Amino acid sequence: MNGSHRPHTALAMAPDAAKAVLGPGALTALGQVCDLVPDTVLDDFTTARARSVLADVEVLVTGWGCPPLDAAALAAAPRLRAVVHTAGSVRGHITGECWERGIEVSSAAAANALPVAEYTVAMILLTGKQVLERAREFGATRRRDDWLGVSQSIGNYGRTVGILSASMIGRRVIELLRPYDLRVLLHDPYVSDEEAAALGVRSVGIEELFAGSDVVSVHTPLLPATRGLVGHDLLAAMRHDAVLINTARGAVLDQEALTEAATTGRIRAVLDVTDPEVLPPDHPLWDCDNVTITPHLAGSQGNEWGRLADLAVAELGRWAAGDGFAHPVRRERLAYLA
Repeated sequence: MNGSHRPHTALAMAPDAAKAVLGPGALTALGQVCDLVPDTVLDDFTTARARSVLADVEVLVTGWGCPPLDAAALAAAPRLRAVVHTAGSVRGHITGECWERGIEVSSAAAANALPVAEYTVAMILLTGKQVLERAREFGATRRRDDWLGVSQSIGNYGRTVGILSASMIGRRVIELLRPYDLRVLLHDPYVSDEEAAALGVRSVGIEELFAGSDVVSVHTPLLPATRGLVGHDLLAAMRHDAVLINTARGAVLDQEALTEAATTGRIRAVLDVTDPEVLPPDHPLWDCDNVTITPHLAGSQGNEWGRLADLAVAELGRWAAGDGFAHPVRRERLAYLA
C-alpha cells in the first residue's frame, strides 16, 4: 500500500466476543483509522447481509467465533486484503485459501501472551511456597503451623524452573522470571544453545528438563507431533513433589499418565487447560488436593480485553498508513504456532 487511507472494514466474530472485546472506546478508535461498517458483526458468512458487507470489505477485524474464511467466503469478498485478529490463534478461521489469495494477517497473540505469562509466574511463585495447599489446610484446621519447622523444600530461593517450548508465551515467562532468584532451564528443539543463553536460560534435553526441575511449565502448541508429548516416562522422571503447570493445551499432556502421577501424590499440578476442556464431574483430579484446576482463565479476560483491542486498532492504523503489520502471522510459521 502507498499512502494512508481509510479501508472499508467489518467485524467478523461472535456477537458476544465483539461486545466483550470491542467496547465503545475501541469502536471509536477503530472508526478513526477505518471506514467501519456500523452496527454489524458477521458470525455467518452465508447470509444475504454478510454477502452484501463482504462485497466491499477490504479488512476484516476478527475475533473468537469468526467463521472460516474458506473459498466460498473469499469469493464473496473480492476486495479483502487483510485480516486483523483480536485474539491469539488464527487456526480456526484463516484457511489455505487466505494464504493463496495473499491476504495479510495480523494477530493479537503478543497481547494475549502477557496475562498467560503473568498467571504462570504467579503460579510458579505460589506453588514454590505451597500457598494453595497450605491455605486449604489452614482453612480446615484454623490453626497456625510451626513456621520455624517448615520444610527446607518450601520457598522460591534457588528453585529450578523448566520451560517447555520457547513459544511467545514461554519467552514472556522467561522474561518475567528474571528478577527472581530462580534457575531457568529450557527445552525447545528449535532454539540453539546460543539463543537460549541470550534469553538467560540453559538449553537442555526434554528428559533433563523434567528430571532436573522443581516446576515444569508447558507452553508447547498442540500439533500432531506434540499430542500426548508429556507422558508416563517424562512424568515419572519428575522429582517427588515437583509441580507441573499447563497453560497450553490439555492434549499436550497424556491425561491418564498425569492422573496417575497426581493422584498417587508424586507430583503437584496446576492446570488451566485439560483434555477434555472440562473434565467429567467424577474425574479423580477434581478431588486431588495437590492439583489446582482453573477454568481456562489465564488468557485475556475482563479489562485485559482492552489490550487486545488496542493492539488491533494499532495494527489496522499501521496497515492503513502503508506501514504493514507489527505482528504479522506468516504462513511458514503457522505449523509452530498455537
